[in-house]
Amino acid sequence: MSLPFDLRSIDKQTLFSKWVMAPSLRKSGQSTPHKAQHLVVLVHGLWGNPNHVNYLAKALRDRYSDDQLVILACRRNLGSLTYDGIEVGAERVAREIEEALEELGRDGHKITQFSIIGYSLGGLVARYVIGLLHFKGLFDRMSPVNFTTFASPHLGVRTPLTGFQNHLWNVLGARTLSISGRQLFLIDNFRNTDRPLLSVLADPDSIFIHALSRFQNRSLYTNIINDRTAVYYTTGISRVDPYIDLSKLNLRYVKGYEPVILDPEHPCDIIPAHELPNFSQRLRIQSRSYLRRTPIILALVILLPIAITAFLINSGIQTFRSRRRIQLHEADDQEEGFGIYKIPWMVQDMRMGLEDAFENANAAQAQEYLPQGSEEIADPNVAGSNLSSASFARSTESLTSEKSEHDQSPLIEPSSSFPTLALTTAQFAMIKALDDVGFKKHLVHIHQSSHSHAAIIVRTLKPAFEEGKVVVKHWLDNFQI
Repeated sequence: MSLPFDLRSIDKQTLFSKWVMAPSLRKSGQSTPHKAQHLVVLVHGLWGNPNHVNYLAKALRDRYSDDQLVILACRRNLGSLTYDGIEVGAERVAREIEEALEELGRDGHKITQFSIIGYSLGGLVARYVIGLLHFKGLFDRMSPVNFTTFASPHLGVRTPLTGFQNHLWNVLGARTLSISGRQLFLIDNFRNTDRPLLSVLADPDSIFIHALSRFQNRSLYTNIINDRTAVYYTTGISRVDPYIDLSKLNLRYVKGYEPVILDPEHPCDIIPAHELPNFSQRLRIQSRSYLRRTPIILALVILLPIAITAFLINSGIQTFRSRRRIQLHEADDQEEGFGIYKIPWMVQDMRMGLEDAFENANAAQAQEYLPQGSEEIADPNVAGSNLSSASFARSTESLTSEKSEHDQSPLIEPSSSFPTLALTTAQFAMIKALDDVGFKKHLVHIHQSSHSHAAIIVRTLKPAFEEGKVVVKHWLDNFQI
């Protein structure tokens, strides 16, 4: 039995066809009074569950009444099911959305507007989901309004590295998260295209990009520091990272959202060299910082080897189970028997510790840069785009010299002021394609918590995550209804 949202039967020509945009949604008769017409879908991230987006859902409910919005926090792809890959997760979520639309229709709702918000891995799942919905023709019956991602690794989680370190971490590290890990580290081969899924997801001729272009409001929120899971360059879709050392920058904030949301037009000023602290001052500052971090460092030295060992054992188990689930998914569209593979609630705390182990190991990898004057890197472990060297050079140069008429995202930093990260050709092509579609990029400076990846959406209610409430308020103030 084929799945309701299965692209396996679609040939490559259709997948990358030059889609013709459908005419604007026709105005139809009003639905039953007091029945909301706008569906908002929330998609959690890796290892996640619907509780992670509770604050987003509550903020929407507090701002808008029940006759304005219907909120769906997806629950078909929770916990260890997120190991099964972006494609499988998206098919589950798309099916959940379709069933919700059918149920809403029976309840008297005439859904004419659609928005989707993805957190972390959920942002990538959301990008795949809208391609499926677009292919099914749902966007001809309802208008895509808001597409937003929070801390989503649009370019993958591969650390910009060269040489031996690149192979050691980015290839071996990818094996710890089953199919999702291979996709996030860009070492998978999607549908025998000889390209990673994320590269196909950003192909300008794909149904995924055309679906994204249908949304009236496209935005992303990216942490500039303290995100151990997905760093700035990937969540902000950038080939440079100006925020490695904040002591050399004066940050500028949006009025009313200080000191959390940076001004997208002019986020920072570089402090002149003569105004920077001298060597002895920097040494004192660093010494105080190291002293404050000593207990954390000692704990990591003792606990991290134990946590990583547990993480690797768990990863092996989950990878085996994930392969079995994918086989069941392909053979059984009712997903019967999936429950036996879910992590029991009693070990949630242990799983959170395993998450931290992976995040700490990932964060320990220092970014590297391309040689000055060079913007091309050969990476045999990543199937790059089909760009020639000349066209690749032109595409990267156009990030600073040309702006698409549809581009909503201003250049947030002068590229010449910062070195280019050691990204792959596929990643540079992704940046070009996503910038051409256009995102409003909102830069987030969370400094009260060292775990800004969770704080950005107030994943749990705790004092250290209070700055995330400012982020959510800014999102709501720019949400289109």
